[in-house]
Amino acid sequence: MDTAKKKPFDEMFLQDEAVRPIYAEYAAWLQGVPHQQLESKRQEAELLFRRVGITFNVYGEDAGAERLIPFDVVPRVLSAGEWSRLSDGAIQRVKALNMFLHDIYHDQDIIKAAIVPSSILANAQYRPEMFGVDVPKGVYAHIAGVDLVRTGENDFYVLEDNLRTPSGVSYMLENRKMMMRLFPELFRRYPVAPVEHYPQVLLNNLRAVAQAGVHEPTVVLLTPGAYNSAYFEHAFIAQQMGIELVEGQDLFVRNNAVYMRTTEGPKRVDVIYRRIDDDFIDPLSFRPDSMLGVPGLLSVYRNGGVTLANAVGTGVADDKDTYIYVPEMIRFYLGEEPILSNVPTYQLSKADDLKYVLDNLAELVVKEVQGSGGYGMLVGPSASKQELEDFRQRILANPANYIAQPTLALSTCPTLVEKGIAPRHVDLRPFVLSGKTVSLVPGALCRVALREGSLVVNSSQGGGTKDTWILKD
Repeated sequence: MDTAKKKPFDEMFLQDEAVRPIYAEYAAWLQGVPHQQLESKRQEAELLFRRVGITFNVYGEDAGAERLIPFDVVPRVLSAGEWSRLSDGAIQRVKALNMFLHDIYHDQDIIKAAIVPSSILANAQYRPEMFGVDVPKGVYAHIAGVDLVRTGENDFYVLEDNLRTPSGVSYMLENRKMMMRLFPELFRRYPVAPVEHYPQVLLNNLRAVAQAGVHEPTVVLLTPGAYNSAYFEHAFIAQQMGIELVEGQDLFVRNNAVYMRTTEGPKRVDVIYRRIDDDFIDPLSFRPDSMLGVPGLLSVYRNGGVTLANAVGTGVADDKDTYIYVPEMIRFYLGEEPILSNVPTYQLSKADDLKYVLDNLAELVVKEVQGSGGYGMLVGPSASKQELEDFRQRILANPANYIAQPTLALSTCPTLVEKGIAPRHVDLRPFVLSGKTVSLVPGALCRVALREGSLVVNSSQGGGTKDTWILKD
């Protein structure tokens, strides 16, 4: 599939520059709004976001360096029909991934059927400690972020799955609040589906996976603390759900149960929505130098004394090497054809794939199998000769650590830039919630590459965000 040379699909304009019907009402409104007024609204949004504290830390920069994720005041609009397909496809995918996680920690039927190689058990994110552990309702990934890109009218692809501690939902919620504050008249013109009920849907799903017999489960959100890059989101989501935000030092283990220290004495905790990676969650079981986790937590979890969301060991399912097998997982576990396609992917652990990638490095995107945030990644068409050569040496030193994909011509959406409104590349991360049911709130994190021509949308690499409008039928 060679999409790199195609003109990107413009979500607002047809090839003859006519406005697509879904954007017609917005385009008519936009014609009457001066650029300076939009810029003033953007500055107002920046000021309000800064007051609220919606910042993130940038790893590798000066200590304490914090940034606002740039907010674009032009929304991304999707029809009810487009959303229905994306929603159905994301739910199908997460159902299969949850079944896969249960399988590889139990009977491993998919390995016996030679659909997924046994080498997956050597993956650094596979946790032998979880083998044979039954988790409530068979749910491992209670919150999943599925990254989607668009290349045509009806062409959507899954770029990757995020099943460990997916982030970004606070921006979905705060962007909507900001748009309603800045442009209330637009919400009278457009039947935009609401997203503000997300925290309640999440809380209901978390309560549904408490241990059997618990009627009023106590749910907490476990954060690494204020120095974590996503701390704002942790505090925001806990506040929105009306639950306690805790750090490891606030919890302790006793008699196969987890307790929270409170001013009124210890209180038992039933469900922990954890935003701490596996390695740091329990110093007795994983990294002994971790000061972030709760000693003995894994033992209580394995014995059914507490529920962790997401489950320990989910990382093996969102590894970019595992991603390749998700369509076959859907066929194997659900007996269905995938609604959403993967991006064609080369496994550099295979000699033929490695040779092809090294011969065509300047045309491909290469990623670390466990990379995230846009780090450890090569975008061949925009790389210098020296960058290509340096990355070639990194690949040769450890080919199995990388996958490669064609450079997709990501769709563009109108975006406010210095000179006016211009197309910029976007992606989409809807959040799939699993518990009592498997569902999506009709909204998503939309990330936008603000640099002209850039395909890298990650906030850590200079990307911004947009409000995503899913229209009602």
